Amino acid sequence: MSASHPRRLTADVFRLEFPQSLATYDDYAQAQRTVDYLSDEKFPVEHCMIVGTDLKRVERITGRLTTGRVAAGGAASGAWFGLFVGLVLSLFSSDGTLLGTLVPAMVMGALFGLIFTLISYALTRGQRDFSSVSQVVATRYEVLVEHKVAAQAREILAGLPGALPNPFA
Repeated sequence: MSASHPRRLTADVFRLEFPQSLATYDDYAQAQRTVDYLSDEKFPVEHCMIVGTDLKRVERITGRLTTGRVAAGGAASGAWFGLFVGLVLSLFSSDGTLLGTLVPAMVMGALFGLIFTLISYALTRGQRDFSSVSQVVATRYEVLVEHKVAAQAREILAGLPGALPNPFA
């Protein structure tokens, strides 16, 4: 495959030839354990793929937003940006005083960060008064293998207790 077709190379990496389901698990760690065991047993794991299915978005609320908390976050963020700008400006400063450039830049950055963050927060009119982090996670993880090595993989996994789901459960 030539370097002039990077899109095709990327698509081929995520493709198996006639994939078959080896096992399905409730969490990624179990699927990873299965592939790791196959690797330890010298199975050609390049014929395997772990696929997360039934995606869902999980949002964890981390706290309540108040005007003070928003103001402090905006000022801190602005101060960091001001520090960066001050460092860049100090590279081109001829007077040689690093603090004479950094401190004003950080103060100005903190002030602008505070003002812009408070304006943005006020424009939401209390529609989202909490902070959170979110992540997309899979509900199930399926280990797929190419058809030509599926029987070999099942045979190897028979030696790992709990690797294959109970078909009678």
